[in-house]
Amino acid sequence: MEKAILSGSVSRGMTRVQEQDSLEELALLAETAGAVVVDRIIQERREVDPATFIGKGKVHHLARRVSETGADLVIFDADLSPVQVKNLESHIKCKIVDRSGLILDIFARRARSREAQIQVELAQLQYLLPRLTRRWTHLSRQEAGIGTRGPGETQLEVDRRAIRRRIGHLKDDLHKIERQRRLRRKGRVGFYKVALVGYTNVGKSSLLNALADADAFVEDRLFATLDATIRAMPHSEDRILLIDTVGFIRHLPPHLIASFRSTLEEAQEADLLLHVVDVSHPGFEEQIGTVHSVLRDLDIDRLPTITVFNKVDLLEDRRLFKDLTQRFVSVAFTSALKGIGLETLRLEIVRLLKEDEVEDEIRVPSEDSRTIAAIHRMARVVHKEYEDGVTTLRFWAKPMDLKRIHSLIDHQTTGFASGSRS
Repeated sequence: MEKAILSGSVSRGMTRVQEQDSLEELALLAETAGAVVVDRIIQERREVDPATFIGKGKVHHLARRVSETGADLVIFDADLSPVQVKNLESHIKCKIVDRSGLILDIFARRARSREAQIQVELAQLQYLLPRLTRRWTHLSRQEAGIGTRGPGETQLEVDRRAIRRRIGHLKDDLHKIERQRRLRRKGRVGFYKVALVGYTNVGKSSLLNALADADAFVEDRLFATLDATIRAMPHSEDRILLIDTVGFIRHLPPHLIASFRSTLEEAQEADLLLHVVDVSHPGFEEQIGTVHSVLRDLDIDRLPTITVFNKVDLLEDRRLFKDLTQRFVSVAFTSALKGIGLETLRLEIVRLLKEDEVEDEIRVPSEDSRTIAAIHRMARVVHKEYEDGVTTLRFWAKPMDLKRIHSLIDHQTTGFASGSRS
């Protein structure tokens, strides 16, 4: 295992406690990547040094600690520019890894499906592109001046073009997978879709297994799973699909979110979100804020949501329950491993999914495939019959969607009957 020193910085607007919490999380990330942490250094600095991020004095201190501990790498709890990395490596004489690079390394280890592997490689190449001068061995130690111009620059441009071509190929592959995913979604017509979202390592996969009697992969590590896992929730007359998604983390690289957008679209297609929170974690409030921020970026923060406070068996202060119930609109308290609160959560899921829904039946000309497809998009079709060129659809829909469906029918299928059965 590689030995790592962690470097954190308390900048303007932060407290030392916040950076200590962030460094604790960085240590878990380092452990997940296969490193052992031998030292942690926190610096209080109002402004970032553009050349080295931490300043000349702290660079000398880090170099000394690397020599004393025999560390193989220094991991920074921030994103560094290519220039900063180059300057740090020239003084400290070991590998320099920033937070994004560490997360990408973990994702590369965890990717199992073809889609996840493509997404990770795409994110890695986008991260690598501006850092070619330091990462590729045939470009190592190219310095400016007499005798160094020409071949190095030419090779660098060749490498950049090769990476850009590879990025283009990967994006094409992702588009093909996204089309296949859209086709698979069409097979889920008539199902309620419930997406589990939350911070990494809060127990989403364990909760999925408990609710669906499933066997999704579970491990007590950050980013144990990267792929969306879909399971049906049994013991219910309503057809409900549970969708587990990749966990979030603070300072998640923007290009990584962009690469995994197709996977996270499973959450965008959901009727209901289960925001799973590790209530036993001392920083769970900050984790909630991080998840809300990512959900806003994905434009799904307005979906109906149950905040599921998981791992209640590890909670010592039970007075917290009352406070959380008052602060959040819809809550559930569970322990996926102990089986606590699962039936209450199931009932709440069904209640919210069917809240305000109206059952209706509509007759449409069978050849009017566009209208039939529109009804499938806006409603949950539970029964379909064909007779004498007419398709009869029975469905459940929200009042606003029902109004839109009837407006569509009035414009395109006049003369056919429809009757509400709410």
